Amino acid sequence: MILLGIFVIGSVRGDTSVIVNSALGFGVTLLPALLERDYDLSMDSGLVLWISTAVVVHAVGALGPYQSIWLWDKIAHTLSSSVVAAIGYTTVRAVSEHTSDVWIPPRLMFVFILLFVLAAGVFWEVLEFLAAQLAVVIGSEGVLIQYGLTDTMLDLVFDIVGGLIVAIWGTAYLTGTTSELTSWLDGR
Repeated sequence: MILLGIFVIGSVRGDTSVIVNSALGFGVTLLPALLERDYDLSMDSGLVLWISTAVVVHAVGALGPYQSIWLWDKIAHTLSSSVVAAIGYTTVRAVSEHTSDVWIPPRLMFVFILLFVLAAGVFWEVLEFLAAQLAVVIGSEGVLIQYGLTDTMLDLVFDIVGGLIVAIWGTAYLTGTTSELTSWLDGR
């Protein structure tokens, strides 16, 4: 409901960035239900809340807090990167448990999570840069805004913070989701 409200506000304002961010965020919130319906993969309600919180914080930020509240962008990056880290961890661990061809020692998993989230963060920052450049070329409002090199580096630092949260505490919390995904892989 919050994302729908943000979409309406963006539409009334004619703000493409708000419209796109709220619509994409809404699409992300539908993924858990889609995975359950189409692939019989259920997610813990806490995990769904975690994902939803990350996209709502991001969409609200597009309304103005990104520009007016310095910490907002950092919180959004930390939440989003923790979700990305959780996806990377869960997927790799499930594949590791599913097949003997892939095995990542538990000590290396910590490093894997950090490298995975950092790579995803770099990919995102490149997308922000390209979207900003494309907006300049076509003469439109940018959907993703880049605030310079310092902001990019801080974003990556907070991406790593999100990865650290998952690497330290998330692995125990994600055991059920990993087991669910492993069972699904085994049934294929």
